[in-house]
Amino acid sequence: MKRIVKWGGGLTLAALLVAAALMVQAVYFRPLSIRVFYEKIFIEKMLQDPELLTSLGLLEQFGIHGHNARLTDASPEFTEESARWLTRQLQQLHEYDRASLQGQTALSYDVLNYYLETEQAGLPFRYHNYPVNQMFGVQSQLPTVMTTSQPLASETDAKDYISRLGAFGTKFRQLLRSLKLREEKGILPPRFVVEKVLDEMQAFTAMPPDEHLLYTSFRERMQKTGVDEATLGRLLTQVKAQIRDVVYPAYGQLIGYFRHLQSLPLDNNGVWALPNGKAYYAWLIRANTTTDMSADEIHALGLSEVARIEGEMDRLLKLQGYEEGSVGERMSRLSEEARFLYPDSESGRQQVLKDYQKIIDEMDVRLDTIFDIRPRYPVVVKRIPLFKEKTSAGAYYDAPPMDGSRPGVFYANLYNMSAVRKWGMRTLAYHEAIPGHHFQISIARELKGVATFRRILPFTAYVEGWALYAERLAREIGMEEDPFDDLGRLQAELFRAVRLVVDTGLHARHWTREQAIAYMKDKTGMPETDVVAEVERYLVMPGQALAYKIGMLKILELRDKARTRLGKRFDIRKFHKVILKNGALPLPLLEQQVDAYIARESA
Repeated sequence: MKRIVKWGGGLTLAALLVAAALMVQAVYFRPLSIRVFYEKIFIEKMLQDPELLTSLGLLEQFGIHGHNARLTDASPEFTEESARWLTRQLQQLHEYDRASLQGQTALSYDVLNYYLETEQAGLPFRYHNYPVNQMFGVQSQLPTVMTTSQPLASETDAKDYISRLGAFGTKFRQLLRSLKLREEKGILPPRFVVEKVLDEMQAFTAMPPDEHLLYTSFRERMQKTGVDEATLGRLLTQVKAQIRDVVYPAYGQLIGYFRHLQSLPLDNNGVWALPNGKAYYAWLIRANTTTDMSADEIHALGLSEVARIEGEMDRLLKLQGYEEGSVGERMSRLSEEARFLYPDSESGRQQVLKDYQKIIDEMDVRLDTIFDIRPRYPVVVKRIPLFKEKTSAGAYYDAPPMDGSRPGVFYANLYNMSAVRKWGMRTLAYHEAIPGHHFQISIARELKGVATFRRILPFTAYVEGWALYAERLAREIGMEEDPFDDLGRLQAELFRAVRLVVDTGLHARHWTREQAIAYMKDKTGMPETDVVAEVERYLVMPGQALAYKIGMLKILELRDKARTRLGKRFDIRKFHKVILKNGALPLPLLEQQVDAYIARESA
């Protein structure tokens, strides 16, 4: 028996040594197995971004939470190291034999290769962005992480929250160095960004610390944990001190820098005005659309799609008795009719949220005819936080974390109630919730048997193309039979077609901000406040708005191809499963998957 134990102990020690050797080899060298490499690259990337880790909720289910006390590095040194890291990963990926791979392992190689090669091509432009902006800047995203994604279920979580507040000073000092480096390189934000961000940050720091969202949100969430009053009081004292002594001074430094920017001769130009701006925009087009289309080709496509959709809307408007004026003018008048609006009151806003949830619930019971897969977690509707709604888009989606600790959230902007029209609500709900973003992103995060990075890696043309396709799909199954709901759908599609024209106009054709606003308002009939927010979005997110229509058109093209080739054997549920079961893909790889599906079904 002693001999057996001795041998057993020796084998255990040997196994541990082998495991340790493999771990060292995986961390410091290229892993022997490409599957290990896939997980290695994912883990390394996540560890570089603790804020993203918090949003994903990936580690908490394993009792790991230390990342929730740290913030993601915003320094120029981190940007440079990230560039070197990316180059190393691509080199290591190419050392594996692609020809020997099969199935999902091979697809993971192709997805990762596409992503890394695209990112590497963008390295010369790694400072060509605006980290502080009115849409998704650090100054607003950081509080959003703290108040929505940061776990607060225990005293340990509370201590992480307080530690993270204490890291604001370091984060903002890193950010300021990055902004000053961009200034030296001639990469300055548009004037409207400076003005709007200044207003936002000054309002953010104007209230007493114990009335601030970072304080009140913490208090409300901790009270739900059942913590005793003495402990809660002690924790709140620390939160208040961090807001007063760290958070407010950090924002004060950023406010000071933006006041300095105010004194500079800033313009509201597209990226053509940046150093090497033409090449930068060409890269943005490829990164966002996963195509090789040129700005001129996209502009022409946009003009063609605008004309086609306007024709459909004109016919439908005339059938409803709206005959005078352009399509945009008639839609503008429609937007002002009281029967399509909600009261500008708290009760009106609450009714909007209830009606959105009702629309989503009605769609949910209709999905079995077109899908044989479903996401595990539900989606709920909430109002965009007050501190950021003035400069936010009309709506956005926040996916559930991987641990399932909260549902997906469809955030609706209720700042300007005149911009909430009843005939546009169905389309927006289908886009953001089901069968749009919530459906696709949640299914991707729940995938089994694929490399972990495939569950979260975004390709904008696929993700937004699917959501726009979902709007049309809802109409096809009879969810927008009311002609005004259908007008809402068509206006939303027209809006995405106009984006092709406006984004390329701003960034490749030297359109002015005012010219872009005038064109979009004339064509869509959207309220001017919405149009201004959209155009200013394109100026700080160049190329992103191109992805929607291009992605949708590709999915429709692939569906038509499958239906034509398969005839009676075509099953819409199988087609959708092919589109959704692999996570987000570059459009060329998505086409390969559909072609393989057609071949299988044809055999």
